[in-house]
Amino acid sequence: MRQLKIATQITNRDSQAVEKYLQEISKISMITPEEETTLAQRIKMGDQKALDKLVQANLRFVVSVAKQYQHQGLSLSDLINEGNLGLIKAAQRFDETKGFKFISYAVWWIRQSILQAIAEQSRIVRLPLNQVGSLSKISKA
Repeated sequence: MRQLKIATQITNRDSQAVEKYLQEISKISMITPEEETTLAQRIKMGDQKALDKLVQANLRFVVSVAKQYQHQGLSLSDLINEGNLGLIKAAQRFDETKGFKFISYAVWWIRQSILQAIAEQSRIVRLPLNQVGSLSKISKA
């Protein structure tokens, strides 16, 4: 597996806390697909340490997804926090017997959490999430 590098040049970091967080998660090692399957089985049995390890191993991916939603009303740190909540939810609901990689499953939960937070917190008047999606499609056209 290739290591994801988070470079200073491509990330708009709004605080020292985000900078420190990115440095810390870059030190966490990646896991193999076999470890991923084992951890998912242990999570189903209620193993909190397995949940922590699976989530921590995928924190870099959350940052890469969160960067795609910058400048839409929330700071990068808020986007990362919401994405992390989605990652935790994905780890709790992941079914390794389906044959998919965890991150393929988790990306949907991460994006959903981030988009939900943007819809709820970035506007003065709250719009339903499907309306926000329609507005973004119109503005991109």
